[in-house]
Amino acid sequence: MEKVIIFEDVYKYYSFYHHIYGGIKSFLFNLPKAINQMKNNKFWVLKGVSFEVYKGETLGIIGRNGTGKSTTLGLIAGVIRPSKGRIIVKGKISPLLELGSGFHPDLTGRENIILNGILLGMTRKEIMKKIDQIIEFSELGEFIEHPIRTYSTGMLARLGFSIAIHVEPEILLIDEILAVGDVQFQKKCIDRMLSFKKRGISIVFVSHDMGAVNMICDRVIWLDSGSIKMEGKPSSVTKAYQG
Repeated sequence: MEKVIIFEDVYKYYSFYHHIYGGIKSFLFNLPKAINQMKNNKFWVLKGVSFEVYKGETLGIIGRNGTGKSTTLGLIAGVIRPSKGRIIVKGKISPLLELGSGFHPDLTGRENIILNGILLGMTRKEIMKKIDQIIEFSELGEFIEHPIRTYSTGMLARLGFSIAIHVEPEILLIDEILAVGDVQFQKKCIDRMLSFKKRGISIVFVSHDMGAVNMICDRVIWLDSGSIKMEGKPSSVTKAYQG
């Protein structure tokens, strides 16, 4: 089977630059030492993570908050870079990583569809062909003409998911999108993701909803403290995770 995502011994850290030891005067008088201290004060989000995603496969990533799930998706999407290791991605990506990302709060929902579609690699002509389908799927009604700063979290989720699934991706990245919105819309999203699976689209799905993970995913990775604690069949991994 063709591998569309390859993670090879990937590490990711963030440096703590926000804290200045001993006050600003001490920092300035001991600048080289202070800078080295800050650079060496690192928070390791991922520690030697390796896995593959195959064409047409849906991989679930589970774990507590702060274990590196969203960072992993960000690395796949290319919005952040690894500190060490190698990442290979083959295919057009449609990422839905954070509610409201790529949206402008003062633009209407309709205007943000055009903006977000362009950011995801569509041409304006392609977007305009699909805009009615996107609006219909979102079920936002008259709110589509309102500025999105007036939207609730659930409405943002509807709009973001509706745009992402109409980009015709080869790889779809989903981060907690099913945690918001009503039950009916969540079911609609799951049904669309299942239809993507049938079409051979690869999906990486981060969620705390173990029911959705078991329903959608072919394989699951459990991240714990930046490392893979368990990998395997969804039912086995989610059962172990839930204790």
